[in-house]
Amino acid sequence: MWDITKIKNTGIFVGGILFGTAGIKLLSSKDAKKVYTNCTAAVLRAKDCVMKTATVVQENAEDILAEAKQINEERELKEAAAEVSEGAEA
Repeated sequence: MWDITKIKNTGIFVGGILFGTAGIKLLSSKDAKKVYTNCTAAVLRAKDCVMKTATVVQENAEDILAEAKQINEERELKEAAAEVSEGAEA
């Protein structure tokens, strides 16, 4: 004879199959395709925005590095000139 848990488990299994089949139909519909396309387009726009921002940040970092190197070179020249003038005074 059928046990109530077997009937319950069978009902849950059949319900899962029906829900899964309906889900696949829903996910493969034309409306879902439009949603996927719009979401993908939004992600691509966001990627472009992030890449532009990253490029600007990288350019700024390169400018800062170049200016820092220039400052250090000028400082070294001043220190060398100061050492030469101290040596001439002595």
